[in-house]
Amino acid sequence: MITPELARFIESGISVLVGTRDARLRPDCVRAAGVRADAAAGTLTVFLPAATAERALANLADNGRIAVTVTRAIDHRSLQIKGGVVEVRPSSPDEQSFIERYLELLAVDWGHVGVPRKSTRSMNAWPAYTVHLRAETLFEQTPGPDAGQRLTPEAAAQSHRAGAR
Repeated sequence: MITPELARFIESGISVLVGTRDARLRPDCVRAAGVRADAAAGTLTVFLPAATAERALANLADNGRIAVTVTRAIDHRSLQIKGGVVEVRPSSPDEQSFIERYLELLAVDWGHVGVPRKSTRSMNAWPAYTVHLRAETLFEQTPGPDAGQRLTPEAAAQSHRAGAR
């Protein structure tokens, strides 16, 4: 379901928000500090800052359901990936360098719409937790006539061609 092109988009240093819910279906949202996509395995790895992820981590421990939304600032191209968590653990020192690189790329993306680099780089992203998940369903979330549509492999390829810049 995650094509190599979508994996490149997902990992391109764009905004990543993680949605979870508790047992009473109350939602929680936290900004991630990066994401990796494995197209071949159909998995994502998101990095959640410890400073802001307490409720999300509790929700994941309770039910393991997660929604990851990625959005590019310049054109608001957006995808949502829903799935089930496979593993949650403290991030390793090796992963810290990935998070730092992600924040640099995010600063560039947000800079296109006027967010100062200093503001982006001040995000409290470390220490972090690594959340590994199986991507079960993908949804187009870019504003427009296809927003909310479930992506099939064919639609995912079409979405990439339409959203490429």
